[in-house]
Amino acid sequence: MEHKPSAEKTAKGYETVDANVRSLVWWGIGVFALLAAGVIVSAVVFHYFVIHQSLGPPASPFENVRALPPSPALQVTPARDLRQYLDSQDAVLNSYGWVDQKAGVVRIPIDRAMDLLLQKGLPVRAETHGQQEKEPISKAGSGTSR
Repeated sequence: MEHKPSAEKTAKGYETVDANVRSLVWWGIGVFALLAAGVIVSAVVFHYFVIHQSLGPPASPFENVRALPPSPALQVTPARDLRQYLDSQDAVLNSYGWVDQKAGVVRIPIDRAMDLLLQKGLPVRAETHGQQEKEPISKAGSGTSR
């Protein structure tokens, strides 16, 4: 069944028949009824679960107290923070101080530690079968074995 518009309707360039107001009103009432039914069903289900499912004792005696999350620890001035950190690390590397006073452990400046290492040399293993004993690295840095 094909619908062909009449010649008088197409001659004016627009539709001459108005919309059916009665069907639009019934459609609006139907949408409103569906929304109201959804709200009513949701309320009934909510009250059912409130009555039939108890939550038990509260998790905390301060249940009603609103706990705020901790504020983020943001770096306001990261460049200055890095400079202060590097300065503090540099001060530790270039100063004398106790690491553990009870055990008698101290720290010395890194330059002094390198000088002592060059004077004493690195520790070596004892001679094993068929290998020559290695000498510690001297300050001149020859490092050759005999």
